[in-house]
Order: sequence, then C-alpha cells, then structure tokens
Amino acid sequence: MVTDRVGDFIIRLKNAGAIGTQQVSLPYSAHLEAIAKKLQQLGFVSEVSSSGNGKRTLEVVLAYDEQGNHKIHDVKRISKPGRRLYVSTREAHGVKNGLGASILSTPKGILSDKEARKDRVGGEALFQVW
Repeated sequence: MVTDRVGDFIIRLKNAGAIGTQQVSLPYSAHLEAIAKKLQQLGFVSEVSSSGNGKRTLEVVLAYDEQGNHKIHDVKRISKPGRRLYVSTREAHGVKNGLGASILSTPKGILSDKEARKDRVGGEALFQVW
C-alpha cells in the first residue's frame, strides 16, 4: 500500500520516461488527475485520461522532444506526508530560471508557481519538475 500517492505518481512518470515507455497506468484519484492535467498544460505530459467502470485507472501518455528525450528530466518532492510545507505568494519561486515549474495545491486548485504568483495565492508546495 502506497502512503504517498503524489510522490509515487511523479516517480512513476520519471522512471517511465527514463526507460522510454510511452504510457503509464496507475490507480485513479481526482487529485492525481488534476496534477496530471496541470503537467499536460505545462507540456511535461502529452495526454491524460481515465478509464474503467468499477476500478478506475488514470492513463498518462508521456511527452518526448524531437530527439526522443523525455521532457521530465528530474523531480523534487517538497511537501511530504511527514512534513507538509506551505508557501505564500512571495515564496513561490520559479524553478531552473523558468525551465521548470513548482506545482502547488491551493484553494483555487492545482496551480503552477507562475499562476500562483499571478493569482496571488499560496498553498502546499507539492513538488518541482524540470
């Protein structure tokens, strides 16, 4: 049983990209689907869908560049189950000079660091991706 669903999710994406897998399937969660859709908007994932009647699964199609390299180079988990980390609007910094993104869980939903600064809202810093 996995206790950190978000950590498991981002590591699955990173590992699947490292071996060149096109698609990742994992147990469905509305929170994970929102995170995956945000990664799709940022260009790190190409497609997100859910399937199944009784036991739903989340299907994520990974994005690759023209040379065949995975767009997710690395991830860093910030807020963990044993230590939650919350940031204000001023503390939501960019990642790798704008090449990456910090994903936040806010009262307005899942937002990137740029969107959080624009909307002037803080929240739980989930992870950084670049």
